[in-house]
Amino acid sequence: MYHHWIGGEFVKGANGQTFDDLNPSTDAVYAKVTQGTSDDIVRAVEAAHQAFLSYRLVPPSQREEILIRAADLLQQHQAEFIEILLEEIGSPISKARKEMSTATAYLRASAGATRRVTGKTLPTDIPGRLSFSVRHPIGVVAGITPFNVPLIKCIKHAAMPLATGNTVVLLPSEEAPVIAHRIGQLFKEAGLPAGAFNVVTGNGYDIGDALTTHPLIKMVGFTGSSSVGKHIQALCGKLGKRCVLELGGKNALVLLKDGNLDQAVTASVVGSFLFQGQICMSSSRIFVEKPLFEPFVEKLIQAAKHLGIGNLSDPKTMIGPIINPRQRERVRNHIRDAKSKGAILHTGGDWTDHCCRPTIFSNVGSDCLLYNEETFGPVTAIYPVDSADHAISLVNESCFGLSASIFTNHLELAMRFADNVNAGMVHINGTTIQDEPHVPFGGVGASGFGREGTDISIEDLTEWKWITMQHKISS
Repeated sequence: MYHHWIGGEFVKGANGQTFDDLNPSTDAVYAKVTQGTSDDIVRAVEAAHQAFLSYRLVPPSQREEILIRAADLLQQHQAEFIEILLEEIGSPISKARKEMSTATAYLRASAGATRRVTGKTLPTDIPGRLSFSVRHPIGVVAGITPFNVPLIKCIKHAAMPLATGNTVVLLPSEEAPVIAHRIGQLFKEAGLPAGAFNVVTGNGYDIGDALTTHPLIKMVGFTGSSSVGKHIQALCGKLGKRCVLELGGKNALVLLKDGNLDQAVTASVVGSFLFQGQICMSSSRIFVEKPLFEPFVEKLIQAAKHLGIGNLSDPKTMIGPIINPRQRERVRNHIRDAKSKGAILHTGGDWTDHCCRPTIFSNVGSDCLLYNEETFGPVTAIYPVDSADHAISLVNESCFGLSASIFTNHLELAMRFADNVNAGMVHINGTTIQDEPHVPFGGVGASGFGREGTDISIEDLTEWKWITMQHKISS
């Protein structure tokens, strides 16, 4: 039984209700978890605020030490964390290992950021005046995280707030609460003061607004759907709160006629099918210049047919279970809709237990759900294009703008694509799924607002204060 993590210990919920956290491979109960209420949110925020009053004064060397120790402990306990990722969210082991390494790197990079919270000396027209600016932590930060990369996102939404002297209340996805609780214990083992990191579990639909609108919450970091993100942004705007939103994607991978065919196929396999397509940066749209269209389709089909499926402990497995019945129906509906409207199914579309086999379409019309919406499953569509400019125009038809990539050896075309495509991240001769701790990670349009990353987050998580000191001027 998993209760809330408040004030450095497990705390029972206000109403005693629970929910089932299911193993998506079997839909069997993986854990019983406390169903949070608005009263639980209040307790967690108040605990975080009380901790903030002293934690904000902790020197950077101590915050640095805590985060480094947390990274070391994460590595020491990696087998335990990987096992949770396999059982709680159906992550294939290769993806779980990658998630471990990324989360560890983010902790270490955040530890370094503790010493980069710097101010400025400022010129002044007033004789005898010293003018300077400093940064202060803003207070309690809310993190609302998804199921698909829960270790990475829980660490992301905690590490930089803690590095900059803030405290955290985390509301994890109801599909991945156990990993969030384990992170709470990890921080305690690393020496983080009680109350600096808190976890309230439950349904975000029921208690998310209570967290977002609490007067002591100074900033909200959210990763999830565009519809929920817009709702959170509206609440934050009305209340004058900061927010950073990393939302959905309909990401494009482009192969021009001079690009490396085999590299593009490999990048498309990873981009389209890693973690069964349940990644916001997945390559769900692939545009191929016509001279390479047929050979690309054939190679991608053959590669997709040989991907490992189902056995999450096998490093060769890329396709695991879709997270829950509702999402499985969404994937099935997108496939049915595309087939009914004339799209050509080249491979996949069928299921083994809760695993959808890698699915490739062409001839997907603009009236298809698959053309416009994020499927969040191992389904991709391939479109022929006449040129780089044609590809750019089609890529930009989407309201989403998270990640995009292009394969070409033509520098001018590559940079034209990078300059003109509506995406927050563009990769040349690489897959759409990429992340590093220090980069400005995020999208435009329906894909997000603001950026995540150790360097850019310092600005979001601190408040400037201008200070002047007048000293006597000798006559």
